Amino acid sequence: MLTQIKGLHHVTSMAADAQKNNDFFTKLLGMRRVKKTVNFDAPDVYHLYYGDETGTPGSVMTYFPFPHIVKGRRGTGEVSETAFAVPEGSLNYWRDRLALAGVRIIEELVQFDEKRLRFAGPDGDGFALVEVPGDPRAPYNGSPVPASKGIHGFRGVTMRLRDGAATAKLLTFMGYHEVDREGPLIRMAIEGGNGADVIDLEVRPDETQAREGAGSVHHVAFAVENRAMQAEVRKALIDAGAHVTPVIDRDYFWAIYFRTPGGILFEIATSEPGFDRDEDAAHLGEALKLPEQHAHLRARLEKTLPVIAG
Repeated sequence: MLTQIKGLHHVTSMAADAQKNNDFFTKLLGMRRVKKTVNFDAPDVYHLYYGDETGTPGSVMTYFPFPHIVKGRRGTGEVSETAFAVPEGSLNYWRDRLALAGVRIIEELVQFDEKRLRFAGPDGDGFALVEVPGDPRAPYNGSPVPASKGIHGFRGVTMRLRDGAATAKLLTFMGYHEVDREGPLIRMAIEGGNGADVIDLEVRPDETQAREGAGSVHHVAFAVENRAMQAEVRKALIDAGAHVTPVIDRDYFWAIYFRTPGGILFEIATSEPGFDRDEDAAHLGEALKLPEQHAHLRARLEKTLPVIAG
């Protein structure tokens, strides 16, 4: 069993409109845009990162906003819900705030003894706010949301699968262990993790396969401290039979990827070097930052990428 993984690093999804995506996370949810860059493989498309003050691993939601993307179809083989941790007693505030903004609230419930508010993002994304007492992580202090109600980072994600056995076995190998069951849900967690350390497996054997599009999670990334630990994880995964990519430099972290038995794309990402490697911490996410291989495209990209206000 691996011990290097401490929970989630980031979750990356797809959207249809950069401005709506930006406003939803920064103005409504009160997260900080910590980086405005481009998709490494499709530089005509933004890659937007939202998180806490510094983009701490375990707090970062990232998006590829493709202007002409089709809407995703919910189903199995995907991350169906991304959950954020909020302070105890704050869900009434959030219900009113989301409703006032016209957000579709799906359900209020208690799940695994945690109060949860489920709602939809601009592209039908599956989100939840979960009351977590005593979460020591701090929300973004420049947020329009009061700190007493603010998002502390991820609680975890829900993976919807036809069969959860193989994914549960993989997560166990990665350092998670089963802590509870409730209906179709299997809860797995890492002891002593980073707060973003819960994975719920939702087993739905009769549901159809998801189709990726706007509102879909592209991949989910797990956090390791540094490249040495990442190398250990990579070797162990390969030895266990996983098909893992070489290490890829993503400017703000180093990444490896592999596909799970349930069809979900996993990433293992380092905490180093961080989002302040190319801009001052006080001005994260303000300027367009380009990977070195796309720097020569700056003049064109600054003309063709849609302007994001705010």
